[in-house]
Amino acid sequence: MDFLIEFLSKDYIALFIIIGFGIALGQVKVKGISLDSSAVIFVAILYGYILNSNGTQFELPAIIQQIGLLLFIFTIGMQAGPSFFEVFKTQGGKLISLAVIAVVSGAGITALVANVFDVEFDIAVGLFTGALTSTPGLAAAIEASNSPLASIGYGIAYPFGLLGVILFVKLSPHIFRVKIKKQEENYREAETSQTSEVFNRNFIISNSNINGKTIEQLEVRAMTKANISRIMRPDKNSVPVTPDAVLYKGDLIKAVGTEEALKKVEILLGKVTDIEIPTSGLYEINWYVVSRRDIVKKKIADLYLLNNFKANVTRVRRAGIDLPAKPTLKLRYGDRLLISTTRGNVSGLSSLLGNSMKEVETTSFLPVALGIVIGLLVGAIEIPLLGGGSFSLGITGGVLLAALILSRIGRTGKVLWNLPGTGNQILRQLGLLLFLTPVGLAAGTHIQPTIAEYGISLFGIGAIITVIPLFLVVMIGHWFMKINFLSILGALTGGMTSTPGLSAVDSMTDTAGPQVAYAAVYPFALVAIIICAQILAQL
Repeated sequence: MDFLIEFLSKDYIALFIIIGFGIALGQVKVKGISLDSSAVIFVAILYGYILNSNGTQFELPAIIQQIGLLLFIFTIGMQAGPSFFEVFKTQGGKLISLAVIAVVSGAGITALVANVFDVEFDIAVGLFTGALTSTPGLAAAIEASNSPLASIGYGIAYPFGLLGVILFVKLSPHIFRVKIKKQEENYREAETSQTSEVFNRNFIISNSNINGKTIEQLEVRAMTKANISRIMRPDKNSVPVTPDAVLYKGDLIKAVGTEEALKKVEILLGKVTDIEIPTSGLYEINWYVVSRRDIVKKKIADLYLLNNFKANVTRVRRAGIDLPAKPTLKLRYGDRLLISTTRGNVSGLSSLLGNSMKEVETTSFLPVALGIVIGLLVGAIEIPLLGGGSFSLGITGGVLLAALILSRIGRTGKVLWNLPGTGNQILRQLGLLLFLTPVGLAAGTHIQPTIAEYGISLFGIGAIITVIPLFLVVMIGHWFMKINFLSILGALTGGMTSTPGLSAVDSMTDTAGPQVAYAAVYPFALVAIIICAQILAQL
């Protein structure tokens, strides 16, 4: 037995045993629900408890937890950065305010019940982050409080936080007497009227006023916001799409743009037709990926593709989303462009854009190292407060802020502040595992006296912190803001940072309403939870 305890107490052995068993436990699903990576903290708590019960005080070196925290927070900021700032422009205040209500009300309830039931705030902040199933919030709480008690609270509140959100979104349509089918119809109607989805359509030139005029003279792009990708004469001969290409009555063209843009094309040029335009043997339409660093942040118009390559960008795909190919659109590293050009210009176009998926998918650790150092410097800055004293963002806040801003900037000189999806996911997962393991071990040595002192009341407090924000968000969103119920549920799961909750909503509808709302508010909720956790830890 002594040999076994000694074996289990070795740093590297304990680390990998906990990670291995934690990942295995996290993959177990009960009715489609799993703990995922969060299972590691429960295994670590049990591991620490067993060793402590046998008289062994064991903790992993602090550097492991710190490295894990830095990697985890930085990669989250890098992933959330672009959408974090874009939401200000695209989603307005309603969905964001719902997420903020969920987080702030949860923090307020936490502070209230901690005072009423005389719970230490180090434990209470853990209950808050567990009730909202937010590991980044736990990271901020532990960094701010420098106490293992936060992880105990997290472990106690997390299971109900996970299950409570799922049960609520399933039952909420019945509680609030909402018909999901009707909400789906309303969402689709609103989506049709506001969509910016890109389509392609064929037209036959029937407007006599444009006969014999060039694309440049007609200012097709400026007038309609659509792009012409193909031209075919009545004799079936294709014509290169260039600024000086002349349009005649009876020509067939293919235009690409939003629904609104294509309606303008119909008004300007002629009627929609079902006649197909075959691809010319002289022309090729291919996807190209932006992998050259020196063209990142340049506008499409700045590349002069029509003049230099007789090329026409008809579509831009960014992070799986199709965007209109506006001349003013600034390119980002990894953007994919659908371009029509002559065969002779394919090679030159590839050289201009880079067109190397291998390079795009290669993870460089330079932006990770530099970004974390910048974040640590930002977090160390002392900000004077009125009446004396000072405030700093700390490790978590500084690294998160730096990652958000750098990912938005995109490029500084030759340094690309970019992590490919796979690389980001691997580093984030590694950081999370390295962070949760020592945190759980430290909590395992304190869990028995904590439960002995507070009993089952902590479980009830965690449930209260989960449930009240759920009802509050839906009541405000549904009764006062009059938001589509599917979007409310998406914003709710985003505000509670509950991916399993989102999966539960997805199973209720075929629309993208919940996913869109979740993606819009998640970055804001993430930042709000981290800030609230730091504030609660200082109370």
